[in-house]
Formats: sequence, C-alpha cells, structure tokens
Amino acid sequence: MFYVYAISSMLRNYIYVGITNNLERRFKEHNTGMNKTTKTYKPFKLIFSEQCENRIEARKKEKYFKSGVGKEFLRSLLKY
Repeated sequence: MFYVYAISSMLRNYIYVGITNNLERRFKEHNTGMNKTTKTYKPFKLIFSEQCENRIEARKKEKYFKSGVGKEFLRSLLKY
C-alpha cells in the first residue's frame, strides 16, 4: 500500500505533497528535519492522506494535488 499525503507548515504558508509506503515514518521525518526540502518549514500538521493500492495510482494522485486545482483543494482544507 502507498499513501499520497499533504502536510502544512504550522508557521509559514507552505504545503508539501508526497507519497510514501509508511505514512507515520515519513511524517516524523518531515517534523524532525530529515527532509532537505521541508526542513526550513517545520513543524507540520497532516492535512490530507489517502491510501492507494499501488505506487502508480499514488503518483497520479500526487501529481493532481501538486497542480493548481489540487493545491486549491488542499488550501480549502485549512480553512476549517
């Protein structure tokens, strides 16, 4: 199983979208600064995750959430 997920910086206006086969481990890596891309934006909160059957499906959804429409959807989740 793979997951597509989105995390939001709690201090800055930044949303990161990624895929993983271990959501708990990956989220911990982001919050401890182990990921070079997100290190300067920590701490994070998980705003979205979806389980996918395989990596190909997860990659398609990741590409969608990185698009303008997908990012707009993720930003709408932050308003609640």
